[in-house]
Order: sequence, then C-alpha cells, then structure tokens
Amino acid sequence: MSLTPVRGAATIEEVAARAGVSRSTVSRVVNGSTAVSPAALDAVQRAIDELQYVPNRAARSLASRQTRAIALVIPEDTDRFFGDPFFGSIVAGISQVIGESDYVMNMLIASDDASAKALGYLRSGSVDGAIVASHHTSDTFIDRLADTVPVVYGGRPARVRPTDHYVDVDNVQGGRDATQYLLDRGHRRIATVAGPADMPAGIDRLQGFRDALAAAGLEPFAVEDGGFTETEGADAMRRILASGDVPDAVFVASDLMARGAYTALRERGLEPGRDVAVIGFDDSSAATSLLPALTTIRQPSHDQGRQMARMLLDLLAGRAPASTAILPTEIIERGSA
Repeated sequence: MSLTPVRGAATIEEVAARAGVSRSTVSRVVNGSTAVSPAALDAVQRAIDELQYVPNRAARSLASRQTRAIALVIPEDTDRFFGDPFFGSIVAGISQVIGESDYVMNMLIASDDASAKALGYLRSGSVDGAIVASHHTSDTFIDRLADTVPVVYGGRPARVRPTDHYVDVDNVQGGRDATQYLLDRGHRRIATVAGPADMPAGIDRLQGFRDALAAAGLEPFAVEDGGFTETEGADAMRRILASGDVPDAVFVASDLMARGAYTALRERGLEPGRDVAVIGFDDSSAATSLLPALTTIRQPSHDQGRQMARMLLDLLAGRAPASTAILPTEIIERGSA
C-alpha cells in the first residue's frame, strides 16, 4: 500500500516527526499493525489528528468506494458480546442486508484496550464505512472514526452531531410502558434494575421509568445500575433487597439482567411473578428460557440491524437517507408480571 499522501496534505514524515517516532512506526499504525507500543500508538494517533493526515489508500477509498468492505464495530469486551442475545439478533439483521449487497463485512470487537488498534485499522482505508452497535460515553475513538468514514450508529450516540446517522428504538417509551404496565396491575412499590448510566439506552429506559412513576405521583422504590449483564443484574437486585424491605414489582432494563434478578430473588425465598412482579426489556431468548417466562418489552433488534445496514449502504451510494430512525417497542405478556 502506498502511503504517499494526497497533494497538499501532511506527509508521513511530518507525522513521524510530530509523534517523535520513525516513518515505519507510522506506517504500522495506519495499517492497523499490533507491533506498536501503546505510547507510540497514542503519539501517532494524536499527530494524525493534529495534522489531518490521510494515506492515499484511504483517500482513494473515500472517493471511489473500491474496497467494497464495511466494518461492524462492537465497542464491548468479548464476554459481553457473546453473552448477550441482543448482539446476535442485531448482527443477523445487519448480515442479511450486507449479504444481499456487493459489500463484505468485517467485524471488530473493540473493547477499551483494543479501541486505538481498531481506529488505526479503520482509518487505514481498509473499509468504506462502519456500523457501530452499542457504545458508551467513554468511546471517544468513535468520534474520530466518524471524521474518517461514513458511520451509522445502533442507538443514539452519546454526543449527537448534526452529521450523525443512527437507528434506535424508543427506549424512553419502552421504559414508560413497562412501568405503566406494573402500575396498571396495582403495583406501587416499584424498583428498577437500570442499564449503565454511560449508555444512552440505559439512560433513556430509566427516564421512561421515572416519567411513569412521576405521572402516578410516586417515587421509585429503589434504583440500581445492573450494567446490562446477568451477574450485575443479580448484584443490583441483591442491593435492592439488602434493606430487608421488598418491592412488589421491578422493571429490569434488559432480559439478561432479569435472569440475574430471578436468581437474587430466589436466594431470598421470593418467587418471581408471585411474590415480586418482574418485567424485562428486549424479548430475547433469555426471556423465554426463564420460569416463569418473562413479561418483557420487545425491541425489534433484527429490524434495527437491517435498517442500520440499509442506511449505511445508502450513504455509500451517495444517497441522502433520513439521519434518524426510531423504531417502536411493544409489551410481550408472559407469566412474570
């Protein structure tokens, strides 16, 4: 790959000088090589940003879309990715649409430790665009990625910019509907196991929960962050029960966390659906694997994946899709509430 920059742009030598490293080190970074120390990687990335350096391959790719590749970026660790059914559904939707196109998809699981490496690869001109599924407020490398290639986000970005494109579900309304469902059945001591406070989905579902209670003139029985994992969901439910006082219902902001909440309730001799009503969010395979089966808010994650992929393909084709799509949720009634 030629690393000669486009006319008038910074040179690779200037990047190397600014970063205080060799030309070959800069070359390894822009090609996504792992054979670079963290300190050198950080210095080169800063220099690239400051000088707005773009390798020729990236410039040609952005102009002609010749790579015919897109990246699916998952800013999570592997345990979260492989352990949460949500990701399987959304990836299936994306893959279906990309498979019908003439693009190929590269998937990158970019946890905190791997984010700089992933950014180096993505900015090297290896892909024409990217889909980012799941992200946190701390994922600042995503902003830098969006300055390089077209990006479509799964879920509202933590910091929405005028040029951003995203497909989300109505998490606020979903949280509101889940809580109203419990209120309509006479529950008044309602707790929540919320999603992470650094993710828009967690923030929005908690907002819907608070809105519904406020409209009913009630305060939350308890609010605990469950981190969107089964283990953290169980720990959050244990914290809710630690005072010795028991809620009569709990809204759990993901089905996976609800599975953990079932475990914590049963540790206290409480039966989900009988002693404490439980409603989840997702309608994933975790919901139907529980006994009693979990009443939950269905989010159309497969359709979300399809719409994200179509939105990116439209951008790459030079079309101008709507910048935002918000998909509705619905209540799925089962035995837990």
